[in-house]
This record gives sequence, structure tokens and C-alpha cells, in this order.
Amino acid sequence: MHSVILQMTALIACGVGWRLLRPGGLDADSTRLVLTSLVYYLLLPALVIQVLWKAPLGISSLGIAASAAVGVLSSILLSSLICRSCRHDGKVTGAVVLAASFPNVTYMGLPVLVSLFGDSGRSIAIQYDLFACTPLLLTVGILIARLYGKQDNVTPLWQSLLRVPPLWAALAGVMLNLSGIGLPAALDAWLEMLAAGVIPLMLFSLGLSLRWDTIDASRLPTVIPIVMLQLFIAPLIVWGVAQGVGLDGMLLKGTVMEAAMPSMVIGIVLCDRYGLDTGLYAAAVTLTTLLSLFTLPMWSGILS
Repeated sequence: MHSVILQMTALIACGVGWRLLRPGGLDADSTRLVLTSLVYYLLLPALVIQVLWKAPLGISSLGIAASAAVGVLSSILLSSLICRSCRHDGKVTGAVVLAASFPNVTYMGLPVLVSLFGDSGRSIAIQYDLFACTPLLLTVGILIARLYGKQDNVTPLWQSLLRVPPLWAALAGVMLNLSGIGLPAALDAWLEMLAAGVIPLMLFSLGLSLRWDTIDASRLPTVIPIVMLQLFIAPLIVWGVAQGVGLDGMLLKGTVMEAAMPSMVIGIVLCDRYGLDTGLYAAAVTLTTLLSLFTLPMWSGILS
């Protein structure tokens, strides 16, 4: 696990270095937009179809989705109570709830689980994300952003779900899997070629997203509860739920490891769109990502 973390750190550091040096005059945000769009619209859907077409779907898939959903919803409740007790304003509350509730299960979780479990790890990560986290983000998450930020009633929630290519890929993969149609070798090889770019580009883009200027002492009292919920409390909740629904072995460890991931990067987009405290959210992403390089090996050791 430690060697894997070092390799991931090196790729993230490349993204951080790009933000500082701006090779070719390309700034980090523009570069990240191009790379994440490539992953989001082409490479990740290819990976999702390939994995779910071949994955052994069954009752365990429901267990992974249920564990993920309870983890996210529990974190929303707890972070909302913390913000109410601290009397944060709406912009801060919305950013805190999103940062504390939605883990980076794809950009960070996918590389970690692939390193631990190979193809089985890819299946766990994709099911955790697309069967629970992403649908919750695009429904409950957007409702939270609307509640605490600027109201935006132009786009119905169901349209937000329809505009997610990986979800369409997941639906196609599951239908092909259940139909009993085998994945042709030539198509499998092509999908694997596309999927091979997902992990390095995700980690590099994650490095591009880290903003050191957002971390200052004044934000720490607000960010610390996010760290505790995202990196410690949520994994404990998901661990209990996963055991309760019958997950064990690799499935249990992979599911809990996903819950232990840092705050997801895409929440910055929601903060920008709905007028939440983007700087606070960026600080939470940066700090939880850095700390996760130490807490993820800890969780891996505990679950072994």
C-alpha cells in the first residue's frame, strides 16, 4: 500500500508542479478542464462499460450501494447539525455539507482500489460511485447547493442525471451483463486501451485541482470537522453498514476504503454555480487529499 501511495503522490505532485510552472503558458484550471472533460465524456464511460459488462453483479452490488448511500446521507445529517450548532451562514454551510459528505470515490478511490484488488477493485469503485454517490450528488447534493446558495430552477434534477455519460455507460454495461451477451475480445481490447488513461489522468487532474492559497489558519476550525467526518467517521459508519448487509473480505475492505476517500473535486463546480464558499471547499479538498495519503494506509492496515 505504501508503494502505491508513493506512486499516486508522484502523479498528484506532477499536477501540482504544472499549476506552479504553467508549461507552455497553459494554466492549471484550463488544463484540468480539458483533461477532466476527456475522462468524463470518453475514457471513464469506456471503463464503466467494460467493467460492468464483465462484473459479477448480484446481491453484493446492492450491499455496496446501500453502504455508500448510508455513508453519504449520514455525513449530510451530521455535517448539517455541526453547521447549525456553529451558526455558519448559508454559503459556508452548503460548502461544508458537500465537502464532508461526498468522497472522491473515482478520481482517488479508483486508483487505490485497482492497486489493491485489480479488476475486482475497479468493479467495487464503479459500483460505489455510479449506484449511489453520483445519483445522490446530482439529486440531494444539488438540492443542498440550491438550499444554501443561489436558487437555480432552470434545470430540473432529472435532467442533471440524464447529462452524465458514465451513468448511461453504467446502464448499458448492466443491461449487457444481465443479457448474457459476451464481451467480444476486440471490443474488450479497445475499451481497455481507452480505460488505461483514466487513472493517470485522474490523479494528474487531482494535482491540478489542489489550491494551496485556500489554506489559512482562519479556515481550519471550519475544515477540521470536514476532515473528521470524511476521513474517520464516514468509514466507520460504512464499515458497520457493510457488515450488516453481509459484505466481507475484499468487498468489505474495498467498500470501507471508498468511504475513507477525501472530499470529491467536482463539488467545486457546484459551489461556483450556486454561490457557495468555493475557497472553503477548495481548502477542504486540498487538506483532506493530503491527509488521506496517511489515513488510507491506516485504514488498509486496520481492514487487513
